[in-house]
Amino acid sequence: MTGEPANPDDEHPNNFMRGFADATGESDIANSVVHHDQPSTVDQQQIAERARELTHTIARELAAAAPAGWQRMDAVFVWTVAAQSWRIYFSGDSNAQRVDPSDKVTSLVREQREVAARMPEGPWWRMLLRLTNSGALETGYDYGDEPFPDEDLLAPDAYLADLQAYPRSRVPVWLAAYVGHRDRQKRSPRTAVEQARHHRDSGVHPRRSIDDFPPLPQLWGRWTTLAAMYAAIGSPTGPRILPSLAWFEGPTRSGSTLYLLAHDRAVISGGVWNATNLDAAYSQGAPMPELYAGAPEWITDSVLNPRAATGTLSFCYWWDNGHWYRGDSPTGPGVSAAVPGVWTAETALGVVNRVLASGGRDIDNRVEKAAAELISAAEAGAVTRSILTALLDADTFDIDAAVNQFVLAGLA
Repeated sequence: MTGEPANPDDEHPNNFMRGFADATGESDIANSVVHHDQPSTVDQQQIAERARELTHTIARELAAAAPAGWQRMDAVFVWTVAAQSWRIYFSGDSNAQRVDPSDKVTSLVREQREVAARMPEGPWWRMLLRLTNSGALETGYDYGDEPFPDEDLLAPDAYLADLQAYPRSRVPVWLAAYVGHRDRQKRSPRTAVEQARHHRDSGVHPRRSIDDFPPLPQLWGRWTTLAAMYAAIGSPTGPRILPSLAWFEGPTRSGSTLYLLAHDRAVISGGVWNATNLDAAYSQGAPMPELYAGAPEWITDSVLNPRAATGTLSFCYWWDNGHWYRGDSPTGPGVSAAVPGVWTAETALGVVNRVLASGGRDIDNRVEKAAAELISAAEAGAVTRSILTALLDADTFDIDAAVNQFVLAGLA
């Protein structure tokens, strides 16, 4: 958040990504696309001033009902024309206290949003206020550039109704998928069998992927090595390994999973949160990408990244008979944000060095050599504790946590 701004363009703090002035999508959303004439510069200034006055009034009304001893108020108003929610906390020397707004405050919030809807950015979906008992007010307006927290997410129909009331020229991919995915990416066993049969009968074949991912043994070994290093420094983030499963959630809301299956098979799938292929499908009326084109029937929901259930899966590859295959999935940059640094041994080595350095390890030639030996051993499925202790100092790193990742991966 920032302090109370001097002009409307400053009311979009960096940590609440400025949304879009407009928004749409395919089918249900596409019908909401219109273009409005913008108010004159003088009118915009008057509108911005009125919106600011209402924001200050809302803050004063909330402060008037504050509990004794409060020092700071944090409020989030989540709003559409069809549904609303809010979280208002007053904190002080004791624990934070949650309160509900008065009818007057909710009426003021509704009016403020209606006024803000006349500004170029359009109506916000979340308004965030922070007020101290000294009178310092900070505001932020969230237009959905990034996915809303689960606690601030309303039902899909609420956003559809809002888009009908306030048409936009496009919506962010995640929201377009949320309101319009209609389970089109889900693949039950029955659906998988039917799709596979239809593809065979109609001559649809997968594309053999040569350079997109390294062979499965190297991919699995490098992924596990990175997971072990993050575990060794005690990081709550980074890639991780579970039995027959590798998963990764990146800092930019992109991520993937890698499932190992019997008979030397595997599936890697995931999503880049602002993927161009999904944006084209949801916001520009393009066909949904056929991620499962030519896919075998053993690729079902149980081995797909959870994004398939929300319509935000942007790629799917499968390993079979010693090769990677794909349908209409993107390659290269189209998946890199959702996958850890496993592309080459050198890439993995660079990540290992950075992780160890963040954990306090000085990187020199000896450390780099030990890290390279660990990656090589992981690719060969022959990691030993002595290889790890040559790289990790037991006084600084959690060697047992690192070993456990290799044990779960079957590489120790």
